[in-house]
Amino acid sequence: MKNQSIFTLSEQLSRKSISSVELTKYFLERIKKYNPSLNALITLTEDQALNKAAQADIRIACGNATALTGIAIAHKDLFCTEGVRTSCCSKMLDNFIAPYDAKIVSALDAAGAISLGKLNMDEFAMGASNETSFYGACFNPWDLKRVPGGSSGGSAAAVSAGLVMAATASDTGGSIRQPASFCGVTGIKPTYGRVSRYGMIAFASSLDQAGVIAKSAQDCALLLEVMAGFDEQDSTSMQKDVPAYSKMLNQSIQGLKIGVPKEFFSSDVDPDVSKIVMDALKELEKQGAILIEVSLPNTSLVIPAYYVIAPAEASSNLSRFDGVRYGFRCDNPKDLNDLYLRSRTTGFGDEVKRRIMIGTYALSAGFYDAYYLKAQQVRRKVYEDYQEVLKSVDVIAGPTATDTAPLLGMHGNNPKQAYLNDIFTIGANLAGLPAMSIPAGFSANLPVGLQLIGKAFDESCLLNLAHAYQQITNWHTQYAPDFE
Repeated sequence: MKNQSIFTLSEQLSRKSISSVELTKYFLERIKKYNPSLNALITLTEDQALNKAAQADIRIACGNATALTGIAIAHKDLFCTEGVRTSCCSKMLDNFIAPYDAKIVSALDAAGAISLGKLNMDEFAMGASNETSFYGACFNPWDLKRVPGGSSGGSAAAVSAGLVMAATASDTGGSIRQPASFCGVTGIKPTYGRVSRYGMIAFASSLDQAGVIAKSAQDCALLLEVMAGFDEQDSTSMQKDVPAYSKMLNQSIQGLKIGVPKEFFSSDVDPDVSKIVMDALKELEKQGAILIEVSLPNTSLVIPAYYVIAPAEASSNLSRFDGVRYGFRCDNPKDLNDLYLRSRTTGFGDEVKRRIMIGTYALSAGFYDAYYLKAQQVRRKVYEDYQEVLKSVDVIAGPTATDTAPLLGMHGNNPKQAYLNDIFTIGANLAGLPAMSIPAGFSANLPVGLQLIGKAFDESCLLNLAHAYQQITNWHTQYAPDFE
């Protein structure tokens, strides 16, 4: 069943050749068998899932099912799920039971999708390897000695290993696309404002965007058209019509202009990765797409800008976790200052504390103009770069990451090196543009991702192009040998 697409399984469910309960039990068994070696799911909601599956079968029998009714998914652990622990994989929220559902959780639930649990992630989405989780690292199905990427590592690993059909995820600087690349799956970050952030615990509010990881562009399209849409509970949500993405996937790409930034193929990129991505682009060229060399001159500045802006917003957002109202609280505080100090010192992990300190410093008196304001000016330049290029092309394409998945612990003593691997993904977040990563091949038996970046609110173009590529290749259908 894991080898079937959501579209195919939905048809089987509607024909009653399989039931939702049977499908749910199949994936629950896979989780019990494989999750101990992956640590992709940190909370399993088995009873709840089986009850939902029984309801889905009734809904199917009554003829009012959607394409997602009875389909097994899981949620990244920063989306609030009513009655279920939502911890952001932090000791700070280890005991937090969400009293309500995030908007995308309720939307998928209303469509009949079955949530099997909550997925591992970097603590408060801060990290690029899923090693900062309070519950331990998640592992890459293609090589258990390597990281799955982050912060949505649990989402990518679970889909890659066939533990769920799809997973919700979030992307602040590449946290959907980079793990999708490392794990050989498809992930899409929609335009900022396309999907509600209500109920998504914030890291950097002007950059965070909810999205989805699945095996194929077609599966992503089915989920995204349910998740997207205006939400009055989210002040950043945009009032834009949501296309039927899944019905717009077989359009010709003849004449589609693909911009290939020369900065994305520098000497910093592993030669195998560059070759694999260029080969993928040539396949699209054979289908009628037109490749055009372009330039994004401020690419080298996206990392320093991001690592001022994101920590600054994080230092503000995470100030609410102080041991007073909810979350971890130190024992026997002597006074209010001691409560704050020891609760936050003990409740947050090293990477989170590092980013809070960076952000607080950047926002402090005397440094705001020199760092935060300057970073925002650079952000505007990056936005203008992308807008200028997208005047002459339909899509921008290149590698998702500079290399394949690194070994666990490789960047433990040098977090800056891990930050550098986000150089190709951060730009889309700074500019608020939609972007996705699709499997494009393998280097030394490790997946390589092709990144596609589109015009604002033109996710349909990205999904259609990705689908066209996946119709002529089979990279997205492959599973790691140990999880066949």
